Amino acid sequence: MKKASFLIAALALGMSLSAANDSVKNKSNWIMEHDSVMMATVNVYADSSRAVPSSLTLSVKEAQDYAVKANRSLRNSSLAVQQAYAQRWQTIASMLPQVDGSYSYSNYLGYSATLSMGGQNVQINMPNQGALGITASIGVNGQGIVGVLLQNLAIDMQRLSLEQSEDNLRANVKTSYTSILVLQDVVKLLDASLANVNNIIEITQHAVDFGATEQTVADQIAIRANTLKNSIMSQKRAIELATSSLKVLLDVPAETTLTLTTTLEELLSGDEVLALLGEEFVKEHNLSYRQLEKNFEIAKMNMHMAGWAYGPTVSLAYNYSNQQYYGEGGMRMTPPNVVQVSIRMPLWSSGKRAAGVVEKKIALEQARNTLAETSDQLGIQYQQLRFNLQNAYETYLTEQENLKVVNRVFESVSNKYRYGTNSNLELVNASNDVISAQSSYVQAVLSLINAEVELDKFLNNN
Repeated sequence: MKKASFLIAALALGMSLSAANDSVKNKSNWIMEHDSVMMATVNVYADSSRAVPSSLTLSVKEAQDYAVKANRSLRNSSLAVQQAYAQRWQTIASMLPQVDGSYSYSNYLGYSATLSMGGQNVQINMPNQGALGITASIGVNGQGIVGVLLQNLAIDMQRLSLEQSEDNLRANVKTSYTSILVLQDVVKLLDASLANVNNIIEITQHAVDFGATEQTVADQIAIRANTLKNSIMSQKRAIELATSSLKVLLDVPAETTLTLTTTLEELLSGDEVLALLGEEFVKEHNLSYRQLEKNFEIAKMNMHMAGWAYGPTVSLAYNYSNQQYYGEGGMRMTPPNVVQVSIRMPLWSSGKRAAGVVEKKIALEQARNTLAETSDQLGIQYQQLRFNLQNAYETYLTEQENLKVVNRVFESVSNKYRYGTNSNLELVNASNDVISAQSSYVQAVLSLINAEVELDKFLNNN
C-alpha cells in the first residue's frame, strides 16, 4: 500500500512538472502570438546566413532594401529588440506560479538508534527512506507589475532605435549611390574635355613642327592635358572609394560587382524635391521626439516603481511531501500538505525609500522639461531643413547650368584656338573653369542629396 502511494506521488510529480512545462510553453506561445504583428518587422533582419552573389544589379531603392536585410549592425539592433522581448517575458514569468520538485533517498546502512525510556533501552530501527516533495509558489507586488510596463517601454525604445538605424542606413546608401553616379558623370565630362585638349595638342604640335608657333605653347597645353588626366584619375579613385563604401553598407565582399540602374537624373528629380518641401510636419512622427516621449514615460514609470517600494508583497505557496520507508520503523514528522500565505510590508528604511521617490520625481521633471524644449525647437529645425533643401536645390540648378555654360565656352575657345583667333592662355583659363565648375557641380549634387535625406528623416512621414 505504501509503495503504491509512493508511486502515485512520483507520478503526480511527473505530471506536475509536465503541466508546469506545458503552461510555460503555452504562455510563451501566447506572448509570441500576441506580439506577432510587432515582431514581424524585426524578423526581416533575422537572415544571418545568406549566399552573396558575385554580381548585383540594383536600383537605389533595391540597394536600400538589400542593405536593410544584409547589414550586420542593423541585425544587431533587431536582435536587441528580440532581447527586450525575452527580458519582458522573464519579468512576467517571475510573477507566475513557480513549481519545483525534489526527490531524495537516504540509506542508514543498518544503523538503529537507542532510546532510554523508564530505565529500559529501546532500539529504534532507521530504515532506508525516500522523500518526494513538490512546491508551488507565486508572489506578486506592485514593483513587479510596474516592471512589466517598463519592459514594454524598453521594447518601444529598442524599436525606435532600430527604426532610426534603418533610416540612417537608407540615407547612407542613397548618398553613396549618388556619389558614384555623379563622379561617373564628371569623369565622362573630363574625358570629353581631355579628348578635346589632346586634339588641340596635336594641332599645336603640327604648328610647332612647321615653325608657326613656339614649343612653349604646345608645352603649356600639354601641362593642361596632364592636369585633366590627374583630375580624371582622382575622380576614378573617388569612385572606387564610394563603391567600397556602398559595398560595406550592403555587407558584400569587395569582389562583388555592382551595377547601378538608377540614373542621376532620376535621383535629382525636381518633382521629388518639391513634393518633399510640400510635406506637412507632424512632430509625433519625428523619431527624436518619439524617443523623448518614451523617455518621459519611462521616467514616470520609474517614479511609480519607487513609490511601490512602500507597497506589500503577497505570496502564496503550497508544499506537498511524501516519505516512503523501506523497512520496519520510522516516524513521519512532516505533514504531507502545507499551504502558506504571507504578506510582507516594509515599515522603516531610514528615509531610503523616500529619497528614492524624490530622486525619480526630479528625473521626471527633467524629462518633462527636455520634452517641452525639444517640442519648441522642432518647428525651428523644420524651417531650417526646408531652407537648406530649397537652397541646395537652387544651388544645384545654378551649378548645373554653370557646368553647361563653361563646357560650351571651353568648346568655343578650343575651336577658335584651332583657327588661331584665341591664345593658349585663354584656352588654359577655359580649361581651369571647366575643372572648377565640375568640382562645384559635384559638391552641389551631394549637398542636395544630403539636404533631401535629412529633411526626409526629420519628417519620417513614410
